[in-house]
Amino acid sequence: MKQKISLVAALLFAVIFSVNAINPSNKTITTNPTSIDFSNFEKSTTINGKSLTNITPNDIQKLTGKKLSLKEVIKLKAAQKLLKSKKGPGGEGYSKGIFILLALLGWSWLLMGIQDDFSGSTWLVNLLLTVLCWLPGFIHSLVHMKDYTK
Repeated sequence: MKQKISLVAALLFAVIFSVNAINPSNKTITTNPTSIDFSNFEKSTTINGKSLTNITPNDIQKLTGKKLSLKEVIKLKAAQKLLKSKKGPGGEGYSKGIFILLALLGWSWLLMGIQDDFSGSTWLVNLLLTVLCWLPGFIHSLVHMKDYTK
């Protein structure tokens, strides 16, 4: 039993520190497609949502003459993924069946965190309730299910 508690605590610290290592300023990385600066594009170039999903970092370099940094490439890929799936923070959400199944297994905090970009406290409260005792975490996830499902 002590090994399981130690393993869960180590996993919790690893998740928290990995999120902070990725973004040490405690600001979330925005996945908004408009956060990439397209102001240097030629006037004849038009970009809409469909062409944004197919554009590559090399295309942007050809158009702007500037190479994207790794952080900008990650933002571009995240924006493309959001546009393709039409989901994300404040988006449509997951189906209720998947949410309930993962809540039964104790993983609903992960879906809450993904939907909120790990910026709110709801996912952390759910994680703590799930780790301390499964039933309160399950009830908490069912109470907040309407915020994270279709």
